[in-house]
Amino acid sequence: MSQNCCQSGTNRLILACSGGSNVGQITNQAALELTREGRGKMYCLAGLGAGIPGLINTVREAGEVIVLDGCPLACAKGIMERAGLPLGRYVVATDLGIEKVKDSQLAVRQEDVATVKEAALGESRD
Repeated sequence: MSQNCCQSGTNRLILACSGGSNVGQITNQAALELTREGRGKMYCLAGLGAGIPGLINTVREAGEVIVLDGCPLACAKGIMERAGLPLGRYVVATDLGIEKVKDSQLAVRQEDVATVKEAALGESRD
């Protein structure tokens, strides 16, 4: 485990669905790119689901939380609710007009990743 995985003080945390469909992979890719761009820090959704106290506390203390779900199954939202954490900004890829394809190798288009990133940051494509 990285030494800083449980440290608080991160201003914007991004928690993304990484499911087996294209939309899960799109939200995961959006979180990775936002992290690489310095626009937030991707954080461990699985650790929250496992109930790891240090990870839950870090999210609770974050300045801003962005939760990215791929589809209406809302797995990321469910994990946040079970951990007793607020959603913050919440984005569902299929609500943005991105069609869900169950094979994660299909239809992971950069334009869809860009759409999710913009929604995550509250930006529009004008």
